[in-house]
Amino acid sequence: QLQLVESGGGSVQRGGSLRLSCAASKFAFDYGAIAWFRQAPGKEREAVSCISSSDSSTYYANSVKGRFTTSRDDAKKTVYLEMNSLKPEDTGTYYCAADTDLYCSGTVRSTDFTSWGQGTQVTVSS
Repeated sequence: QLQLVESGGGSVQRGGSLRLSCAASKFAFDYGAIAWFRQAPGKEREAVSCISSSDSSTYYANSVKGRFTTSRDDAKKTVYLEMNSLKPEDTGTYYCAADTDLYCSGTVRSTDFTSWGQGTQVTVSS
């Protein structure tokens, strides 16, 4: 099981940008898929993005397509989420999650992921 640590959250105004990082602790950065989820107060956790290790295929929620980009740096054992044109509705706690047996496709479910970070807060003000 991977140990994941998120960083990069903060408070920005509408239209601003943030880059989140998800660093993995294992020496062998061996995973099937790493995803970003977010959860706003009183709402269910939702998938934001996903990136596969085999071919770097990606998934994005419709609400973030064209604004968010996920990428990976295997040498640094880190996955990133670049967030641009942020909106107040992007506010929430952002979690990265990983599983060694997954591939990012059209459906990304939190229940499929076995390793989770502690979360980082993103607040977008209007």
